[in-house]
Amino acid sequence: METNKTMRETTINLPETKAEAKEKAPLLNSSKSIATLEPPNRGTKKGIAIGDFVLRLCTIGATLGATVTMGNADAVAPFTTRFLRFEAQFNDIPTFVFFMVANGIVTGYLFLSLPFSTICIVRPLAKAPRILLVIFDTAMTGLTLASASAVASIVYLAHNGNPNTNWLPFCQQFGDFCSSTSGAM
Repeated sequence: METNKTMRETTINLPETKAEAKEKAPLLNSSKSIATLEPPNRGTKKGIAIGDFVLRLCTIGATLGATVTMGNADAVAPFTTRFLRFEAQFNDIPTFVFFMVANGIVTGYLFLSLPFSTICIVRPLAKAPRILLVIFDTAMTGLTLASASAVASIVYLAHNGNPNTNWLPFCQQFGDFCSSTSGAM
């Protein structure tokens, strides 16, 4: 045997695996490489759902109070005579009627959404009721903002008037009416 002769190297060619062909590392079964998914924090989602339910109850009270206040807004001018009577009621101004109807719709929606909010408390990981509530809450927020901004412009005109168009301030004669409508807004 010849020990001094040069050693020849032998290479073995292995075919590439699919993972190596895509330039990805093959999966390893070590404890470090396995990703563990943490369970979602049920307590936090349940707390948010309880807060949502409480906010819905408070909002029902606010929208119902605004609707009732606007519905009871009326006043009689102090300079009425036996034959002439100057009255102001909410239904004399269509914007106030829109405000009342919109707040009534929102109050009804909030009342009907309480069971869905309860489902979110009982099943905090349920996604469908949450998505449904978010979609309809967004629509009701738009309706409330539209009616409140329309009423805000009319109440501003009632308090200050517009000298460019010769609209006089309305609230000097009907103070109780204007305070009721401002409070409802």
